[in-house]
Amino acid sequence: MRFLLSLAALAACLSPARAAEPAKAPNVLFIVSDDLNCDLGCYGHAVVKSPNIDRLAASGVRLDRAYVQYTVCNPSRTSFLTGLRPTTTKVMDNATHFRKTLPDAVTLPELFRKNGYEAIGLGKVFHRGLSPDDAKKEMDDPKSFDRVFYGKTTAAGNKGEGRNLTGGALAWCRWLAAEGADSEQADGQLADEAVKLLGEKREKPLFLAVGFYRPHDPFQSPKKYFDLYDNSKFDLPKSPDGYKPPYPLSLGGGAFNDAFAKFTDKERREFLHAYYAGVSFMDAQVGRLLDALDRNKLAENTIVVFLGDHGYELGVRSWWNKNTLFERSCRTPLIVRVPSAKGNGKATAALAEFIDIYPTLADLCSLKDVPKQLQGASFRKLLDDPTAKHKGAALTVVKRGPVMGRSVRTEKYRYTEWDEGKKGAELYDHTADPGEWVNLADSPEMAKTRGELSALIKATESGAKQ
Repeated sequence: MRFLLSLAALAACLSPARAAEPAKAPNVLFIVSDDLNCDLGCYGHAVVKSPNIDRLAASGVRLDRAYVQYTVCNPSRTSFLTGLRPTTTKVMDNATHFRKTLPDAVTLPELFRKNGYEAIGLGKVFHRGLSPDDAKKEMDDPKSFDRVFYGKTTAAGNKGEGRNLTGGALAWCRWLAAEGADSEQADGQLADEAVKLLGEKREKPLFLAVGFYRPHDPFQSPKKYFDLYDNSKFDLPKSPDGYKPPYPLSLGGGAFNDAFAKFTDKERREFLHAYYAGVSFMDAQVGRLLDALDRNKLAENTIVVFLGDHGYELGVRSWWNKNTLFERSCRTPLIVRVPSAKGNGKATAALAEFIDIYPTLADLCSLKDVPKQLQGASFRKLLDDPTAKHKGAALTVVKRGPVMGRSVRTEKYRYTEWDEGKKGAELYDHTADPGEWVNLADSPEMAKTRGELSALIKATESGAKQ
């Protein structure tokens, strides 16, 4: 009897059915929100309703100090999707396609394709225009995706109550509490398509990028998301008495400055209301994607990344846009959920840059033939140990007209140079002044610190190890 049991045990060990199967390559759900700053519940905002992004943060790792490399759509997306700084890509506006300056660049979704993944792009992943109805086909990148879907607002979705907040001076600066269901809007259609894709059976692992258009202007969302808020209770942004903004916001004139200068409290409240409604609308679509992962039992083998492409000032310093080098434009939400990561449910205060996303995903998914010229560094260790350090500085650049601004963020300081300091500099101590109101750049006692931070800008941009 013992002999027969031993034979049975041996047969069981040798049986092909019991042989260890190779681990499945993880799927990736890569979600990008347009013009989203850190005004979210999980980032401590008391007003914005973002329950689905909040639950993602509660089950993943929230990076509290993640910084984009450019504070405008196309340059930022080009940067984190190629893993290269804007000064390398040479893309610093919304019109230049990165293939004109870097024809052989291997993008993040393209690398997944080369590694046997099916890569699908929904909505605004690469920059394609300023709204769902202003999509530019020439901004597509056929190398990056096996297939794409964009969505478009329906006629019913373009009806509703709303107005232009500038009397027409700025065509984009308008809101609409739209009639109809979520699917009358492009973002609802993107969620519909993503849910369908996540329910399909497929042989290959999936890299699914979903680029939601909201809360980007025009601030148009179904009315039910406007109904979530009472704008009479909003705290309006205020500047300290006597505050004078530094270059370039100090420059007089210009359509933006003139239009914003005429804002009354009514316009300010309506702008915030419409932006927050857009955040909640987008958040609801994120929730549908998370539900689809759970329903199809994909969550245990899917890496989820959620991010904004850059921040947004929302009236701070009377600036109702992005395109600055202050914290609210440079710092952006970044949440990463890797199944079974030890840091899930926690936040990290470690500094990170958006060019780090590409090498992190390549690392997590064990991708081959990763481009050697990537300028970011994998933050995989933070996902298991959120208390770890990652890097000492994050660099963001922007061009305002012909003038280049460079801003470096360290644990304690933000230091910014315009035209290498010829047009001015800004130095803020975030320990004492998180709002960045007191410019210390010309303080004699800060001369040594300023010199060190100026050198750090050059070292970071050149790729020197921190």
